[in-house]
Amino acid sequence: MNPVGKALWFIESHFANELTLDAIAGSGCVSRFHLARAFEAATGYPVMRYVRRRRLTEAARQLADGAPDILAVAVVAGYGSHEAFTRAFRDQFGLTPEAVRAQRRVDNLDLMEPLKMNETPLPALASPRIEDGAPFLVAGLSARYTCDSSTGIPSQWQRFSTHIGKIPGQIGNVAYGVNYNADDAGQFDYLCGVAVRDFSTVPAELTHLRIPAQRYAVFAHPEHISTIRSAWNTIWNRWLPESGHTPADAPLFERYDEAFDPLTGMGGFEIWLPLKT
Repeated sequence: MNPVGKALWFIESHFANELTLDAIAGSGCVSRFHLARAFEAATGYPVMRYVRRRRLTEAARQLADGAPDILAVAVVAGYGSHEAFTRAFRDQFGLTPEAVRAQRRVDNLDLMEPLKMNETPLPALASPRIEDGAPFLVAGLSARYTCDSSTGIPSQWQRFSTHIGKIPGQIGNVAYGVNYNADDAGQFDYLCGVAVRDFSTVPAELTHLRIPAQRYAVFAHPEHISTIRSAWNTIWNRWLPESGHTPADAPLFERYDEAFDPLTGMGGFEIWLPLKT
């Protein structure tokens, strides 16, 4: 079973206990960084958001069944006060706990049912080469995303396309999509950029990012750009657990050379996954 399958089993079987990202990752013998990336790639949810939504769903069912003590339900769901529980409950369902208990039904609520891992084999991905990458500088447009808002990345690339070839000190015609500054809530920064010689003449409106020297697993991906999520899912949940390598908490990126056609999404690209040495 891959790390996400183990995590889902652990979450569902330890519902009433304190659940932390470290504990969930430990159940699958991977780091919290690995699990956070693998879980979101496979499910579309950050780990702890899924935990919260599952707990609130079960709390809603208890209330609809007439649970007399709302605070007791709140505590089991991981909340230390009635106020905090009510706020989170209303944010998820649009109703207060009292209202759900009074209506005695949940069919009008946005419930989070347990996710099941799809055991269908993931897309084939060629074995990577292992490469020690030299440090380099990237300048471009950066934005912060969650798993829900990451659909905005293609339009970010469209905005950045007018800068390519016009940034002072640009090196070559290779573009980079860099994912960095990820947190446990599933938020991350994404930079569309190009390599530059230095930052001294780069326009102030562009983000500057230093990529350190790092060992990488480099995956050549010749398929359409729309399959990138499937590729990452394969890497995090199949290749990495079987490889014996450990991911490094460092920027990871896609590399697009002159063969890539941004109009059609064809031409292929490379995925660079940072590894611990």
